[in-house]
Amino acid sequence: MGVKFQGTLTNWNDDRGFGFIKPDGGGQDVFVNIKAFGRVSERPTNGAKLAFEVELGAEGKKRATRVEYIRSAGSSGQRTQPANRSRRPASAASNSASWPVLALVSFAIFGVLYAWATFRWGVHYYVLLGYLAISGWTYVMYMHDKTAAELGEWRVSEGGLHLLGLLGGWPGANLAQHFLRHKSKKASFRVKHWVMVSLNLGAFAFMASNGMLRLEYWL
Repeated sequence: MGVKFQGTLTNWNDDRGFGFIKPDGGGQDVFVNIKAFGRVSERPTNGAKLAFEVELGAEGKKRATRVEYIRSAGSSGQRTQPANRSRRPASAASNSASWPVLALVSFAIFGVLYAWATFRWGVHYYVLLGYLAISGWTYVMYMHDKTAAELGEWRVSEGGLHLLGLLGGWPGANLAQHFLRHKSKKASFRVKHWVMVSLNLGAFAFMASNGMLRLEYWL
């Protein structure tokens, strides 16, 4: 085991899985990759107090390794992971309770809207197949992004996930956020997600009412 240092996480880029640690004793910031945290459930956030070792990378630059969360600057590397475990059931229960409210409402709205549009405006069933296909792809992208985040690999951008939702993949995104527990706690992401859902439903209603989702329109 090497010498343990303490510092504060700064400039963390969650999409790309890396950031820097500002040592408590001063000096140059130390690069840190998500892989250095090991298999911990808590995602790194700016301002987190960390205990870490330092090694030289391939280019001779310092980087952090064997990173652990600490409770405070004087707690000598105590992990906060046990505390996270104690909070996780409550957090999971909260997500499980809140997710169906908006998600099921959005599914219900789409179901009623699609049924009405099919009866009233003759929307082709290919539209539903399209929703299913892009939703499946969106679910796979969420799964890939979560795995990449855990391994410190290149991730799918949040903008890309939102674009998939806007194009009709939001049902798959709803399911992924719930069952994969991915992107389900970040408030700013979820707000944008529901904006994409609303825009997609609005676009569906507009196109259906103007006959743009009939097969004859494209032939």
